[in-house]
Amino acid sequence: MEELAPPPQLPPTQRKPCVAVGDGLRSYLRRYKRELSLPLTYERLRSFHEVIPLVDTEGRPTLWDTVIYRPEEMPALNEALKQVYALLKVDGDFSVMGHLFVDRIDFCTFGNSMPFRIRIVNAYNDNQDYFYVKQADSSRVYGLELEHLLSPNRLNFLSWGSTLIEEHIPGIPGDIFIHRWLRRPDLSPVRVAKELVKFNERCFVRLLGDMRSYNFVFVVTPDFEDSQLRIRAMDFDQQSYDGLKNFYLPQFFKENAALAMFCVKQLRVETAHQYQREEQTLMIRRAELASERLGILLYTMARDPIAPAEKVRELREALAEHYGRSEYLKCESMGAMIQENLESVRLSLGRSAIPLMMPE
Repeated sequence: MEELAPPPQLPPTQRKPCVAVGDGLRSYLRRYKRELSLPLTYERLRSFHEVIPLVDTEGRPTLWDTVIYRPEEMPALNEALKQVYALLKVDGDFSVMGHLFVDRIDFCTFGNSMPFRIRIVNAYNDNQDYFYVKQADSSRVYGLELEHLLSPNRLNFLSWGSTLIEEHIPGIPGDIFIHRWLRRPDLSPVRVAKELVKFNERCFVRLLGDMRSYNFVFVVTPDFEDSQLRIRAMDFDQQSYDGLKNFYLPQFFKENAALAMFCVKQLRVETAHQYQREEQTLMIRRAELASERLGILLYTMARDPIAPAEKVRELREALAEHYGRSEYLKCESMGAMIQENLESVRLSLGRSAIPLMMPE
């Protein structure tokens, strides 16, 4: 495990170019019912007519704008969005969606995916839910699927052509947690630190980058003693793209410095290592249980040029040094390095080989 204290900050993230979903990944998505014909595309939502800045409950500006469409377009657009929500939630059973309505459509130009956020409201009880319409980027799709297979969290998303639909991931954004929750007396400091160590390890092994505090959320669950916490990534744009090893370790971002220092104060190195091993063991068990699906995904990812060759070379050299294994130097893709990361963890745990399946 890396030292808990953060080193000098990483450089700001540059906007990553969008890489279209290729035939191999598209075949994978169809096989596992992630690819469906949708009644609406991302490009259709881009044809909004007016923009109104969206503010928070205290009147401060956010990164989002509420968008408005021409009156003659709204009935058909709202119907299409409700159908998308039905596909996402109940496999398209529109009979249980009649009492729902589209309350608001927001647009964000910050980040790579430039998403639309759709607020759906239940007319009977005013309960709200959200989903997102984004540009389908192959890195992001790989990130979503790896999160689904290797983390404790299940993810629901759909793809069609250049359009990606994602469900909302509820939780307290990391930056807000730092300012308002981190030192609350009703939260166990050790449990907070434990989850930070586990999240750090998950991101590193599966090469999920740019996990700054505003790209993940804390999920707080009351328990009979104290509260349990889990950190969930909510932004997957930087899956396996950068060549810097520390880019895949959340502890090294200046936005997370308060969390890293919090861990240093709460955990001994031996305890942090224990929590790291716990998460490694769970990840290998998940990989074993999903060996067929994970094997096909990594096979496809290893043949997909989602990152420039120079970044692959830079990262494989750093990982070879980090794990002390020259096998990384043979890796020609990001997908191959994730598979090698799992192998490094497996060897350190002394477990038998993971029977990753290859497509026929």
